[in-house]
Amino acid sequence: MYTKFQQHLQSELQQIDAAGLYKRERVIVSPQTSGIQVAANGGATDVINFCANNYLGLADNAELIAAAKSCMDRRGYGMASVRFICGTQDTHKQLEQAISEFFGTEDTILYASCFDANGGLFEPLLTAEDAIISDALNHASIIDGVRLCKAVRYRYANGDMQDLEKQLQAAQAQRFRIIATDGVFSMDGNVCPLDKIYELAQKYDAMVMVDESHSAGVVGKTGHGVTERYNLRGKIEVITGTLGKAFGGSVGGFTTGKKEIIDLLRQRSRPYLFSNSLPPMIAAAGLRTLEILTRSNELQDRLHGNTEYFIGKMKAAGFDIKPTESAICAVMLYDAKLSQDFAAELQKEGIYVTGFYYPVVPKDQARIRVQVSAAHTREQLDRGVNAFIKVGKQLGVLK
Repeated sequence: MYTKFQQHLQSELQQIDAAGLYKRERVIVSPQTSGIQVAANGGATDVINFCANNYLGLADNAELIAAAKSCMDRRGYGMASVRFICGTQDTHKQLEQAISEFFGTEDTILYASCFDANGGLFEPLLTAEDAIISDALNHASIIDGVRLCKAVRYRYANGDMQDLEKQLQAAQAQRFRIIATDGVFSMDGNVCPLDKIYELAQKYDAMVMVDESHSAGVVGKTGHGVTERYNLRGKIEVITGTLGKAFGGSVGGFTTGKKEIIDLLRQRSRPYLFSNSLPPMIAAAGLRTLEILTRSNELQDRLHGNTEYFIGKMKAAGFDIKPTESAICAVMLYDAKLSQDFAAELQKEGIYVTGFYYPVVPKDQARIRVQVSAAHTREQLDRGVNAFIKVGKQLGVLK
């Protein structure tokens, strides 16, 4: 049987490659930071990294490394258990408390990733009597979580409040309703209009769920996310997020919100019940991250300054940039092959980016997603802009 299946797979892979959609991994041989080394021709090449989720530059932070090492010495390497058997340490509880304090919520539950948090959120809480109203551009993890739930599904166009209201009106037929949205939509960089979403939720008796993965640590004056941006701290029923982006760039996710929701997730959420606990060192580094962000706003201020500077320069150069209030700068190229060629030429100039194309983004919406970090220097930002201009002219994107 496998011989036939193998031929089928080979054909599928060839078609993906022929369409210019094959994803090839590049190997980094240095710590993750604004300047990295990439394996090339038996050696390594120095490049400036513009495609990591390392928004606050904490992925190689000395304090986080020291906290992880110290915790490994004190609490060991791994838990070898799920939380409710013998997988809960004091560090896990401390991190959950710190996340709750950061977002102004009542309680928090940790997961191996935010994909697990979103995947394990809806099914334990809602039944076929209920409704989920989801933004059309929500992350794949939210989409998969919704699919696992028997609730009636509604979808509204990205950030379209008229469409959301229409879907909420239709969803009055169900018992309970929850609106699900990304805080920042990762491919475009736009922030959800949470203030208007909250108003409609109040009007139509619905709850709200926000995924803060790309917004926590980034959006808001002090980086406390979209609830800070719209003065809704403590008012949103469910927030999910990750430790894998601004909060240190490692692994681990969480759901934080109303106490009863978190309590029920501890009883019934399958990714929580059937996955090992976070390693103690990861929890300790996450805890130290939140301590750093609480004592100073230096990293958030630097990130906001860098983002404003870079996007301003790119727009002035004539690039087609999606509107953004985050640290994501979507440089629109539209053609899938062009996005790959553009990224390859930029790497020759010492700029490390990735071209995004279908199915990661809609067809004919290919782009290069630049992600700015607090770790970038102005010199690195200028080098990035200048390389984009050079390659843009070379490939006919700029005149």
